[in-house]
Amino acid sequence: MRIFFLAIATFGTTLWAMETNPEKSTTPPPTPAPQKSALIPLADFFRNPEAAGYEVSPGGEYLSWLAPWENRLNVFVQPVDGSTAPRRLTDATKRDIAGYFWAAKDQIVYLQDDGGDENFHLYAVNTDGQERRDLTPFPGVRVSVVDDLRDDEDHLLISMNKRDAHVFDVYRLNTRTGEMQMVAENPGSVAEWVTDHEGKVRAAIQTDGVNTELLYRASENEPFRKVLVTDFRESVDPLFFTYDNKELYASSNLGRDKAAIVRLDPETGKELEVIFEHPEVDVGSLLGSDKRKVITAATFTKDKREYHFFDRWRQELQEKLEKKFPGMEVSLASMNRDENRFIVRTQSDRTRGASWFYDATTDDLRKLADISPWLHEEQMAPMTPVQVTARDGLKLPAYLTLPPGEKAHNLPAVLYVHGGPWVRDAWGFNGAAQFLANRGYAVLQVNYRGSTGYGRAFWEKGFKQWGKAMQDDLTDAAKWLVEQGIADPKRIAIYGGSYGGYAALAGMAFTPEVYAAGISFVGPSNLFTLLETVPPYWEPMRKMNYEMIGDPEKEPELLREASPLFSADDIRAPLLIAQGANDPRVKKAESDQIVEALKKRGIDVPYIVKDNEGHGFANEENRLYFYRAIEQFLAKHLGGREEPAAEKIPEIENPKS
Repeated sequence: MRIFFLAIATFGTTLWAMETNPEKSTTPPPTPAPQKSALIPLADFFRNPEAAGYEVSPGGEYLSWLAPWENRLNVFVQPVDGSTAPRRLTDATKRDIAGYFWAAKDQIVYLQDDGGDENFHLYAVNTDGQERRDLTPFPGVRVSVVDDLRDDEDHLLISMNKRDAHVFDVYRLNTRTGEMQMVAENPGSVAEWVTDHEGKVRAAIQTDGVNTELLYRASENEPFRKVLVTDFRESVDPLFFTYDNKELYASSNLGRDKAAIVRLDPETGKELEVIFEHPEVDVGSLLGSDKRKVITAATFTKDKREYHFFDRWRQELQEKLEKKFPGMEVSLASMNRDENRFIVRTQSDRTRGASWFYDATTDDLRKLADISPWLHEEQMAPMTPVQVTARDGLKLPAYLTLPPGEKAHNLPAVLYVHGGPWVRDAWGFNGAAQFLANRGYAVLQVNYRGSTGYGRAFWEKGFKQWGKAMQDDLTDAAKWLVEQGIADPKRIAIYGGSYGGYAALAGMAFTPEVYAAGISFVGPSNLFTLLETVPPYWEPMRKMNYEMIGDPEKEPELLREASPLFSADDIRAPLLIAQGANDPRVKKAESDQIVEALKKRGIDVPYIVKDNEGHGFANEENRLYFYRAIEQFLAKHLGGREEPAAEKIPEIENPKS
């Protein structure tokens, strides 16, 4: 069975854990309108958490978590009963630990890259702090975990592009000795491997970028054979094998607009049963109990995260926990193998929440740590689901965050654009939105066409619409803020990272009359060079990118028109650009090009480059520097609030430097 990872996303402000069994959320009761907040220190929104990423060990005897040491997130462990003091297992000082999990009852493995290059190495350390080693000491190689092999205390299955930088093979890795053996060689275009509950590699997804094939074999002694072929617009994504290892659960939009959870015959590729579907949104995941060998819930997100339960015991446990935390979203982030000791996570749109330890056998519930205890819920702003109607009538789900205690009229505003673009915004605590609201800005996050989660038709409406209909949606969202009386039309900024950074550049270049300022973070400016410089392991996706963005050889005019670089002469409002020097996805040259083009016209462009970062700013000091620059930039050009006596950012004070 494929492993469910813990991952920590520090940039952007929201710390999250990929949950082994998240549960149904409830809609919080109406919250009284908060009083106008005092100016909260910027660092409180973006500093590392007090403690996060709690896990319970397989045997249930230990707790592990991430906490700051030497200004970096490191792994700590402690017995559940607190009989000894916490022990720090890692000594990361250059970058936070990117993710970790329990490989055995006495061993933790963790991931780290170098300066944001995303070439993750896998490390192991025993819970007594001994035997720490780099298990994959290969330069330029990227590693991920395929299966934790929960019943094997000494081995994992990993994927690695050691043999060929373009593709990932599967290896059986001994976490005690570092010895490894290849168990599945990539024939050239496998993008995903699927194991059964015995840890055997028995299914795979192969793609040439346009056509996707489901491969299957009954045992590891047999060759893979093709059982299903789909166009990339239709997906049959295997989730995990049924508990008898005979069939597959999958998320599929084959023959339907919205992805549903189905049971699949892997011998024929035929759909046997629809397990669960939702008429409004995609259903993307299925959760199960490895101990009791039953599926427990399916997850989906409308405005907020919701879950459909199949298992009475899990539903009753969820209901019991939700009663203990009224108005909060409650989920399970980790559990032991006996599934009676859990890490419970609580959160809402106005708090990052806390981690709790729950023992189901004794009904004992105790708080482990608040994620950010220095942020107070009553000072935060509600995130309200709203809907924007695009010029062609398409309904765009969005989220509005208003300055606490301010009258929602004629405010400075920030259109905060999600990256991807093939992801979506969702309800929950967003540190950047809360920070901007605290500084006096109305913040609107819109799921423009092309965002995922709303079905195939909504997603496909974004194909080859970079800078066109996708950008029109953002323009219409900015105009919606004005039409509602919320925003001052002369004080609207556009801000985003990755695709959101591109959208900020496009907004400034293609609709200069709409925005008073723009902020592009790791955003591509030239779609030709973007498509030329993808990492080697993205090569199988090249044809799909051509289908979704544009083909440089067949459609050069389409890409030229959509590239902000070639319309840089039309940019007239202030623009702040930030970039990680080691970014493997959006190369530094993407930002260099637009900065150079603007400076040739005599325009001062504040440009922040961090040499030890990649596609985002993971290190705490760089996040703080970047958001201090945003604070001063927006205060200067939109008139929002600014923390007094704060350090002055040279790039904002003197862009020519």
